[in-house]
Amino acid sequence: MAAPIAIYFGTDTGRTRRIAKLIAQKLGDRALAPVNIGRSTVDDFLAHEVLILGTPTYGEGALPGLSTGLAQESWEEFLPRLQGRDMRGKTVALFGLGDQDKYAGEFVDAMLLIHDAVVDCGARVVGAWPAAGYDFTASLALVGDHFVGLALDQINQAALSDARIDAWLRQLAGELG
Repeated sequence: MAAPIAIYFGTDTGRTRRIAKLIAQKLGDRALAPVNIGRSTVDDFLAHEVLILGTPTYGEGALPGLSTGLAQESWEEFLPRLQGRDMRGKTVALFGLGDQDKYAGEFVDAMLLIHDAVVDCGARVVGAWPAAGYDFTASLALVGDHFVGLALDQINQAALSDARIDAWLRQLAGELG
């Protein structure tokens, strides 16, 4: 059996944690239990070959962290610790939560910050997701007509999330081999 997929997330409201748990449930024994990134070490994180990383976007495109009002460290504090680390040979898939109505100009922007951090360390990112079916004005996480990972809006399109997750996981299965 291939190495299990590690799932890491940052959260404040619990929405991203719930999505991480849902993804783990759908993956079954192919995934480890999701871990809040604020409770992980860089060495534990880097011990995995395949990672699914999830984040909400706060305010004007910010990662969750102490500066966004969280009581514990999150992606904002973790990503700088990855600088200079070797992630060659690791595969990463991303999912991001955002509000395409209230923050239409920054929809799922934080996903790009994680994308760029892991790519700078040499990781291969899979799981780009089409932007069709969303209603926003701008997103840094948009490359061409695809997001760098699965975009979810649990406030305005929660009813679409389950089907989007299922389709994304099928896509990942093909991309991961």
